[in-house]
Amino acid sequence: MAHDTSRESAVRPFRIEVPQHRIDDLHARLANTRWPDELPDIGWSRGVPVGYLRELAEHWRTSYDWRRQEAALNAHPQFLTTVDGQNLHFLHVRSPEPDAVPLVLLHGWPGGFTDFLDVVGPLSDPRSHGGDPADAFHLVVPSLPGFGFSTPLAGPGMNAARMAEVLDRLMARLGYERYGVQGYDTGSWVAPEMGRRAPERVIGIHLNAMIAFPVGEEGETEGLSEADQRRWRRMQDFNDGYLQCNAKRPQTVAYGLHDSPVGQLAWIVEKFKELTWPEDGLPEDSVERDRFLTDVSLYWFTGTAGSAAQIYYEEMSANTWSDAEADGDGGEWDGEGEGWAPRRGTVPTGVLVSAHDVTVRRWAERDHTITSWTELDSGGHFLAMEAPEVLTADVRRFFRKLR
Repeated sequence: MAHDTSRESAVRPFRIEVPQHRIDDLHARLANTRWPDELPDIGWSRGVPVGYLRELAEHWRTSYDWRRQEAALNAHPQFLTTVDGQNLHFLHVRSPEPDAVPLVLLHGWPGGFTDFLDVVGPLSDPRSHGGDPADAFHLVVPSLPGFGFSTPLAGPGMNAARMAEVLDRLMARLGYERYGVQGYDTGSWVAPEMGRRAPERVIGIHLNAMIAFPVGEEGETEGLSEADQRRWRRMQDFNDGYLQCNAKRPQTVAYGLHDSPVGQLAWIVEKFKELTWPEDGLPEDSVERDRFLTDVSLYWFTGTAGSAAQIYYEEMSANTWSDAEADGDGGEWDGEGEGWAPRRGTVPTGVLVSAHDVTVRRWAERDHTITSWTELDSGGHFLAMEAPEVLTADVRRFFRKLR
């Protein structure tokens, strides 16, 4: 492992300052969009409807105020550092409570560090938000490598295990010897890897929007509970077109998304439509419109459509495991080429399952040491934005017994 140089190990304050000419360019591109035709009366069945997207793009161009959003983001303390050649951007919000527990919050795709804005205050300063000060956390909220301002990627091989190694070293650099991790989506891949790599440092892992896959074992789909059968059917029926594109040809897809803001908007807003709750609602029924436009804007201004997709390639196509994985410490193939079973994590793990999730409990318990399991009858993929108070309450409850 490479050792930090003094330049690499520096932690530098950071502010988001998008040049005005980049904002003007965005507005010009939106105004000059070449819109396609669409078949009549198809709704959302074949993708994002032209009428909906045109209206949303016009709002982005004429009503959405990036400078206002930028100022709100800059109200949180942000930093940059470099770990093993990988640039990392992160929020670091210290709690006013002296006994607060360090906690890493890990986002997913197509999200970013902005996903957690509504939980930062309640988690770091519960006293000021009607909570118990004993539940306070010091928060580290990174942009995952390849996302947002954690760019460029240091190179191929930045899979979940490699991200976990980089983030564990970040926590050590910040002086946190023991800490918890919360993650969803991509973060739910990375968080358990942090526990597998540093079980003596990670006190607990809280996950939502996680997926546990079948690995080809005989009888693994038999005798599932009714709820797990529904989730397994949902997983099988899921529209994984975006996943296949990201996993197999992330660079090719990036050209269209990197050059067209409406292309980037459609690519992301479709996921907000499909993954928020209720499923038959519009994205803004669950997440404030300007919030997800801030997410899209960050992908656009940072030019990270391609680099953020690379994690799918690394996990699903490259098989470029780290040394720990390659020598059998991280997991093993089932021998039939049907799946890869991770080494079971030993760190106490809590799982929060929303109504939209496809988390099958039997397979989750195969891969993790589950000590807490909460099922919701509502909520979608983006709980930190859709139901921040629910996520906050479950995180507090889970870590309360691990402090």
